[in-house]
Amino acid sequence: MSKNPVATSAAREEHGDPAGILEQAGDVFGDAVTLRRELHRWPEIGNHLPRTREAVLGALEGLSLDLTLHTATSGVAALLTGGKPGPTVLLRGDMDALPMPEDTGIDFASEVDNAMHACGHDTHTAMLVGAARVLSARRDDIAGRVLFMFQPGEEGHDGAREMIDEGVLDVPPLADGTPSPVTGAFAIHVASNIPGGFVALKPGALMASSDELTITVKGKGGHGSAPHFTLDPVPVACEIVQALQTMVTRRIDVFDPGVVTVTQIHTGTAYNVIPETAVIMGTMRSVSERTRSLIHDGVRRVAEGVASAHGMEVDVNLEFGYPVTVNDVGFAGFAADVATAVAGDSNVRIMDNPVMGAEDFSYVLNRVPGAMVFLGLMPAGMDIFAAAPNHSNRAIYEEDHMRRGIALYSAMALRHLGVPLG
Repeated sequence: MSKNPVATSAAREEHGDPAGILEQAGDVFGDAVTLRRELHRWPEIGNHLPRTREAVLGALEGLSLDLTLHTATSGVAALLTGGKPGPTVLLRGDMDALPMPEDTGIDFASEVDNAMHACGHDTHTAMLVGAARVLSARRDDIAGRVLFMFQPGEEGHDGAREMIDEGVLDVPPLADGTPSPVTGAFAIHVASNIPGGFVALKPGALMASSDELTITVKGKGGHGSAPHFTLDPVPVACEIVQALQTMVTRRIDVFDPGVVTVTQIHTGTAYNVIPETAVIMGTMRSVSERTRSLIHDGVRRVAEGVASAHGMEVDVNLEFGYPVTVNDVGFAGFAADVATAVAGDSNVRIMDNPVMGAEDFSYVLNRVPGAMVFLGLMPAGMDIFAAAPNHSNRAIYEEDHMRRGIALYSAMALRHLGVPLG
């Protein structure tokens, strides 16, 4: 990673002294931790999170927010209208957990079998509620509106797209008829193996697209002792897997990368029976639409070519998943400036390369200019190479640095709407 070129003094001069916003974040920090621990103890998976939504609504109670409860999902859109007219800025926090066991040993570990907040979405939700409380207290200063998007289903369930389809970005005019469109969007994603309080981001492609492949090799089964009377799909499937890796290294530009990962091969029923079919499953990832298209074409061509060479056929099913998450260049620079004002220059870095994981905040950024940043919540004293990463059954998130996350959410909204931090 390279250093953020914005000096701390310059960022403070432009955005104001961050002490005020950090103090306000500290005022709501205790309640944010309480909410985070409740969500962590009772995780829910997918697009329907009734208990989580009730917890969020309870935490927002008493604030002057216009609430929209989505019906296709458990999504919540909470709109804060400021004291002066202006545009709308969107802040996103995802709420869903992962289908996996928890082995952290923490006091508030999951009490739900095979469900864990192993990607930090409980902290996202709690920090966003904290920001809603901070910004509600400064409502009269705000020229415009803040849209808090509490989103389910990020972990492969298209929750953001579902909320967009249901109109989350279609905010109505102000009471006097003045338009107030969403002109910027911001999200935080925490990481359990980035040093605590550390903020990282980059302009352009931040995270990869993620698509699924299913290749069914169709042969002719028979006795294991007589493969010459069959069309054995097993070695052909193995050859396809190897050929896909060669295709990536020889046909995909290393400076516009892609990854094809085979994660499952299903075939066979007995040790002495050559099966009729072999099924290959996996993911395809890229950081540009050009490479995404090249990979899709290459996977199909390789699978069909290898199968044909052995006198067999294949069914190739390629499913589009989340698109590339692209930070708007101008908004990313703005986010880096604000993060520098809040966290200090030594705690903000511009990433050299994108992350090959995927995010459905990409759907929002396809519609609205904005940025996502990473916030480190690695426990103090832990080695960065030894810390369990996101999606690990042992991932632990340091709550103290949630203060910085609350302040970042709040500061991004305030500065986008022209309000100084202090």
